[in-house]
Amino acid sequence: MRALTIAREFLTTRSLIYAPKQFSQQLQQQRHQPKATEETYVPFSQLQQQRKLLESELITILDGCNDLHQIKQVHAQILYNGLNQCCYVLTKLIRMLAKFNVPMETYPRLVFDQVRYRNPFLWTALIRGYLLQGSLRDSIVLYGSMRKEGIDPVSFTFSALFKACSEVLDVSLGRQIHAQTILVGGFTSDLYVGNTLIDMYVKCGCLGCGRKVFDEMPEKDVISWTELIAGYAKGGDMESAAALFDGLPLKDMVAWTAMVTGYAQNAMPGKAIQYFERMQNAGIETDDVTLVGVISACAQLGAVKYANWVCHTAERSGFINNVVVGSALIDMYSKCGIVEDAYRVFERMKERNVYSYSSMIVGFAMHGQGHAALKLFHEMVETDIRPNRVTFVGVLTACSHMGLVEQGRQLFASMEKCYGVAPAADHYACMVDLLGRAGRLEESLELAQTMPVDPHAGVWGALLGACHIHGNPDIAQIAASHLFELEPDGIGNYIVLSNIYALAGRWDDVSRVRKLMKRKGLKKNPGYSWVEGKNGVIHEFVANDLTHSKSSEIRQVLEDILDRLKAHGYQPNLSCVPRDVSDEEKERILMTHSEKLALAFAMLTTSVGCTIRIMKNVRICEDCHVFMCGASQIIEREIVVRDNMRFHHFRDGKCSCGNFW
Repeated sequence: MRALTIAREFLTTRSLIYAPKQFSQQLQQQRHQPKATEETYVPFSQLQQQRKLLESELITILDGCNDLHQIKQVHAQILYNGLNQCCYVLTKLIRMLAKFNVPMETYPRLVFDQVRYRNPFLWTALIRGYLLQGSLRDSIVLYGSMRKEGIDPVSFTFSALFKACSEVLDVSLGRQIHAQTILVGGFTSDLYVGNTLIDMYVKCGCLGCGRKVFDEMPEKDVISWTELIAGYAKGGDMESAAALFDGLPLKDMVAWTAMVTGYAQNAMPGKAIQYFERMQNAGIETDDVTLVGVISACAQLGAVKYANWVCHTAERSGFINNVVVGSALIDMYSKCGIVEDAYRVFERMKERNVYSYSSMIVGFAMHGQGHAALKLFHEMVETDIRPNRVTFVGVLTACSHMGLVEQGRQLFASMEKCYGVAPAADHYACMVDLLGRAGRLEESLELAQTMPVDPHAGVWGALLGACHIHGNPDIAQIAASHLFELEPDGIGNYIVLSNIYALAGRWDDVSRVRKLMKRKGLKKNPGYSWVEGKNGVIHEFVANDLTHSKSSEIRQVLEDILDRLKAHGYQPNLSCVPRDVSDEEKERILMTHSEKLALAFAMLTTSVGCTIRIMKNVRICEDCHVFMCGASQIIEREIVVRDNMRFHHFRDGKCSCGNFW
C-alpha cells in the first residue's frame, strides 16, 4: 500500500498549483467528471467507452509530462479513477518513470507489485526499465519470474533483451534468449525480433549466426538487410556486403550509406566514391553521415577533382554549414594537399567546435606550417572551446615537424596543468619524435623508458625513425627490440632497422635482420605512388615497374631531368639503396622509385605551370627528396608529395619542411 499512500499525497489541490496551467486543467476536468449514480442508468457499453477515453487521455497526458512531479500527479488521477489495476495505463506510467531514470526498485517496482493480474506488456515495461538502467541481471531474473507465472512474452520483451545483450556484448546470454524465442514459439516469423536478433549477433561479432537468422527469416525489410550489410562492412568483408547489397530489392539512404562508409573505412576509397556516384544517380537523398563517409574516401585518395565535387555536393545538400561535415572537409582538403582550401572552409564555418579547430591544426601540421598551427591553437584557447587530446597531437606534431623543441615542451607541460588533458601514449610519441628529430636521441630514449603510461608501438616507432635520420644503430636496436615484441609481424620495423645497419656498413647485422624476416615469412609491401590524371582518373606507379603504357616516354623525361640536375651538381644518394650491389645498379633502382615515375607521368599529362600532386604509401627517401627539390626549380612548377608522414611542398628548389624531416 506504500505506493498508494505516496500517490495520494499528490492528489491535493496544493499539488496541482505547481503544474503548468493547461496540464492542471486537464487533471481538474477529469476529477470533476460526473459519476454514475443509482438514479442515473448508464449502459455498460457506454461505461466501457468512457473508461477507454479516460485511459487514452491519461496516456496522452503522461506522454507530455516533463518531470517526475507531473508524473506523480497523473498517477494520483489514475488511483482516483480506480485504474490502479489497469495494465494499459500503468505500462505507460512505468515507461515514463524509466525515461526519467527513476530507480526501478523503488517507485516503479511498487506500482508493478500491486497489480494482481499483470499482462506481458506490464512485465516488459519493468524488464525494459531495468535494462535501461544497466541492470541486466535483474531483468533476466524478472523474465524468469514472468515465465514461472505462465505469462508468455511479447516481441518487445525479446527485442529489449537482445538490445541489452548487444550493448554488453554477451553473445552467450543472447543465444540463450534466442533459444527462448524458439521454445516459447511464434517468434521465428516476427520481423522485429528477427532484426534485433541479427543486430545482436552482428555487434557481438558473430556474423555467421546473424546471416543464418537472416536467411531463415520468412519476411525481411530494409533494416534486416542493412544490419547485415553494415556487419560485413565493419568486419572488412566488403565482397559479402556488396553481394548482399545487390540483392536488396529497395535500397534506401541507410543501405547506400553503409556501403559508402564501409568501403571508406576499409581503405577502398575508389569504390566508396563509385557507390556514392551511383547513389546520387539513383536520386537517393544524402545526409551528413553519407557525406562524411565519401569525404573520408576523397581524403584517402587525395584527388582534387573528387574533393571539389563532394564539397559542391555538400553545398547543394545544405550541409556545408554542418559542423561535422565542415570538419571532415577541412581534413579532406588538407590530405589532398590544398591546405589553403581547407582554411577557406574553416574560415567560412558559422559554427566551430573542437573538432573543427583540431582538423585545421592537424592540417597545418602535416603541411609543415607549424607557426600557423600554433597561432590557431592560441586563437582557439581564447574562445570557450577547450582543446582535447587530438588538438594536442596536432600542435605537438607541428612542433616536431618544425623542430620547435622548446615550444613543444611548454605545450606538453601545459596539457594537464592548464587544460585538464592527461598526456596519453600518443602525446609521448609526439615528444619522443620531437626530441629524436632534433637529434636528442639519448633524451628521447630516456623519455620512452620512463614515461608513466605503457609506451605503444608509436613511441618506439618514432624513436626508430629518429635513429634512421641521425644514423644511430645502437639506440635503433633498443627501439626495434620493443617493436618486435609489440608488432612481431610489422615488416616496416625490420626494414628500417636493416636500412640503419646498412647505412652504418654493418652488413652482418643486415644479413641477420633479413634472415629473421625470411624465417617469419614476412614480405615487403612494394612502395607505390599515384597521381590524378585527366577526368579524375587515378594512375598508380609501383617502384621498379615499367609496364605503364607510357613507360618509354616516362623514362625519357626522367633521363632529361637527371641530366639537367647533374649539370647543377646533383649526385644520386646511393645510400638510399640498402643493398650490396654495384653503384650503377643502385642508381638504376633510384631512378625507378615510384614517386619519380609519377612525376614524369604528371609532366607528360598536365598543363605547363599546374601544380603536380603525388601521393605515396611510404615515406619519401632522401634521394627522392633532393631530386624533387631540384626538379621543382628546373621545370618551374610546384610539386606536392604526400607520404605516410606529412606533406612536402617543393617550390623553387626548396621544400616546405626545410629539410627537417
